[in-house]
Amino acid sequence: MDTRFWHQKWEKNDIGFHGSAANPLLLKYFNALSLAQGSRVFLPLCGKTLDISWLLANGYRVAGAELSKVAIEQLFAELGLEPEISGVGELDRYSAKNIDIFVGDIFDLSENMLGLVDAIYDRAALVALPEAVRNRYTAHLMKIADKAPQLLISYEYDQSLMEGPPFSISADEVFRHYQNRYDLTFMGSADVPGGLRKCAAKEHVWLLKNA
Repeated sequence: MDTRFWHQKWEKNDIGFHGSAANPLLLKYFNALSLAQGSRVFLPLCGKTLDISWLLANGYRVAGAELSKVAIEQLFAELGLEPEISGVGELDRYSAKNIDIFVGDIFDLSENMLGLVDAIYDRAALVALPEAVRNRYTAHLMKIADKAPQLLISYEYDQSLMEGPPFSISADEVFRHYQNRYDLTFMGSADVPGGLRKCAAKEHVWLLKNA
C-alpha cells in the first residue's frame, strides 16, 4: 500500500472510514488526558474528522497531519474557516485560528515544524498503517511530539478475515511500540456497530502517559 491508495480514496470520495459525528470514545475518555483548555492536541493522519470540530468547540487548539489536500480543503470548508496556506519544508501548512494542519507525508514533518503539542490523539493513524510501517511511525510520532501523552484508539479483529486498512492492533503490539516510553493504561473498549465490512471488531482505548 502506498500514498496513491489514500489519494484515490479521497479523490473518489470513497471515505466510508469518515465518521458522521465525533467519536463517542473521544467524548468518554478525553478528560483522562487532564488537559487545560487551550492545550494543543495533535491528530496524526487526521483526514477531516469531526473530532477536530469537537476539540475546537471545547476550547482546545488543534494540530494535524494529513496526506490528502482534498481532505483538508473539505475540513476547512466544513469548519467555515478560510485557511492561510504556506509552505513548510516538503509540506503545506493550512492555518486558521487555533488550528494548523500539515498536508503531505507525515514522515516529512519535523519537531520544529510541528511545534509544541500537549497531547496526541491517535484514532486513525496507527490502524491505517501496514505492519511494516508501524514501527517507523510510532518512533517518528514520539520524536516529533516530544513523547506527549496520548489517547490511542485502535481496532482489534481477526485479521485473517479481512485485509486492512484499518488493521488489527493487539495489546501486545501496543506495548511493543510504547512500553519503553510510556505508562500504558487500558481504558476500555466498545463493539464496532455492524463490524468492519461485516467482520466483528472492537475499538480499544489506551491512555499513554510519560513513565
